[in-house]
Amino acid sequence: MFTHWLRKFSNALRGIRVGMFGQSSFAIHLPAAVVVLVVGMVCNVTWPEWYVLILCITIVLAAELFNTALEKLAKAITREQHPEIRDALDIASGAVLVTAIGAAVVGVLVVV
Repeated sequence: MFTHWLRKFSNALRGIRVGMFGQSSFAIHLPAAVVVLVVGMVCNVTWPEWYVLILCITIVLAAELFNTALEKLAKAITREQHPEIRDALDIASGAVLVTAIGAAVVGVLVVV
C-alpha cells in the first residue's frame, strides 16, 4: 500500500518536472511568482492576502501544467496540422491566459 502511494507521488513529481522543464512558459510564470512573493513581503501583506496570492500562483501553475499535458498528448497523437487539435490547444492556452490575467489583477489589488 505504501509503495503504491510512493509511486503515485513519484510519478506526480516527475510530471511536474517534465512540465516545468518542457515548457518555456514556466520561464515567465516562475519568476513572476517569485516577484509576487517578494513584493508581498515588502508590502507586508496580511495572512488572508497571502492565502489569496498563493492560491492564484498555484492556479496559474496548474493551468500551465494542464496546458503542457494537452500539448504533449496532441503531439503523441499526430504531428500533422489538425483543426480540432489546434482549437483544443488554443483553448487551453486561453485558459492559462485567463488565469494569469486574473492572478495579476488580484496581485495588483492586494498590493495597492
